[in-house]
Amino acid sequence: MSRVCELTGKRAMVGNNVSHAMNRTKRKFKVNLVKKRFYLPTEDKWITLKVSTRALKNINKLGIEAVVKEARLNGYLKK
Repeated sequence: MSRVCELTGKRAMVGNNVSHAMNRTKRKFKVNLVKKRFYLPTEDKWITLKVSTRALKNINKLGIEAVVKEARLNGYLKK
């Protein structure tokens, strides 16, 4: 399974390791993902999502209902 946030669509970025001698080699910046269960009171069910820690901060700020609604509008989360 790919390491992609299910709410924001964040995925790994590509960059360079830079040594002291300024030699550059390719590397990946992976997303900090957490598997978490959330309760949706309007649908009266639990859902399990792989979300980035940035998405967790958004959930704490806006609430799970608003974040899931926006993710469904953007096409990141299916019904």
